[in-house]
Amino acid sequence: MIELTSHSVAETLSIGRAIARHASSGDIVCLTGGLGSGKTVLTKGICAGLGVDKDEVISPTFVLLRQYDGRLPLYHFDLYRLRTPEDIVNIGYEEYVYGAGVSVIEWADRMGSLTPKEFLKVDLSVRNRTQRRLAFTAHGSRFRTLLGKIHEDTMR
Repeated sequence: MIELTSHSVAETLSIGRAIARHASSGDIVCLTGGLGSGKTVLTKGICAGLGVDKDEVISPTFVLLRQYDGRLPLYHFDLYRLRTPEDIVNIGYEEYVYGAGVSVIEWADRMGSLTPKEFLKVDLSVRNRTQRRLAFTAHGSRFRTLLGKIHEDTMR
């Protein structure tokens, strides 16, 4: 596990860009944390790192999934409104999560038994008005490698 502290929106965006720099087709990033913890800001950073205008990125809370085209396609899920794993199956998530792009899943703790075996988990929490804690956990060898590269980038 690696823990980072972001002191601003700009730093959270930068951490997202570090994730994107090393992202590969099929990568899955699961985000957890309360409202206002920075999940969508981190996603904007990942999108920016993939060549998508971060200002185009908005939370898909009401549509559940938004797709952005950059160096790799990015599938941005927001499971906040879903209550059961069956609700997730009904949106066709497997086509995206196990597809050719990068999947970023907000409120990933709602996936239950549908949680992939291998993924990068980022748990975000509010420290104060400007600071966010980002705790990274890698599940699987691909994501341990990715996490090492992200850590190297953010320590520079």
